[in-house]
Amino acid sequence: MKIQQVLSALEQFAPLPLQESWDNAGLQIGLTEAEVSGALLCLDVTERILDEAIAKGCNLVVSHHPLLFRGLKQVVGATDVQRTVMKAIKNDICIVSMHTNLDNAQGGVNFKIAERLGLENVKFFAEKSVDGLTCGSGVVGQLPEAMAADDFVLMVKRQLEAESAMCNELLRRPVKRVAICGGAGDFLLDEAVKQGADAFLTGEMHYHQYFGYEQQIQICVVGHYESEHFTCQLFSEILAQACPEVKTFVAETNTNPILYI
Repeated sequence: MKIQQVLSALEQFAPLPLQESWDNAGLQIGLTEAEVSGALLCLDVTERILDEAIAKGCNLVVSHHPLLFRGLKQVVGATDVQRTVMKAIKNDICIVSMHTNLDNAQGGVNFKIAERLGLENVKFFAEKSVDGLTCGSGVVGQLPEAMAADDFVLMVKRQLEAESAMCNELLRRPVKRVAICGGAGDFLLDEAVKQGADAFLTGEMHYHQYFGYEQQIQICVVGHYESEHFTCQLFSEILAQACPEVKTFVAETNTNPILYI
């Protein structure tokens, strides 16, 4: 199977028009007419990720976060991104990224987080239509049973394998309805309140946005990497169904740049 066929399968699940205007999802580096020797699935593309791809015999890397996000004016090995571009080209590795198009897609990243938490009746909130496709930047769903706020936070940490959670004042009523936006989702906090959510889960938020929501909604922020690293499982599921003959590997390299000490 050619890389182009894999790219087409990914874009069929998460069409590129669903990406935000500021994003740069899709094909990043490489020629798509090559036969796929294997696909390494990851959150971020780094030099160490490419080393793992080479070791596993993969000529395709599928990431969530784009390697090329801001324009490059030179490629001389001065930065990690430049060195990664050079290594990919030198080793004939194709890089494809499914970013906000996968966040916004039906069954995408936020649905995977909801699945990890066991939410039911999951649907988009702040729903919109792009090229006739229903999509949205966040989802909302129901816990099978209401939980105390502290138990909810502990459950989130456990299910998302997060070392910590940043929260506002603990809610003094049960948590049942949960709104989710993986990654940097603070722009949806007010919409989560409007949707009647008891809790809002995201990856990162600005400090000042924690103020003013006491006993209105339970904010739970687990870290950008922690909120999205199960995206690799989603890639694996998509390709297992659409391209079962392609060998896929979930990256073992941890690319989280943040250490908790």
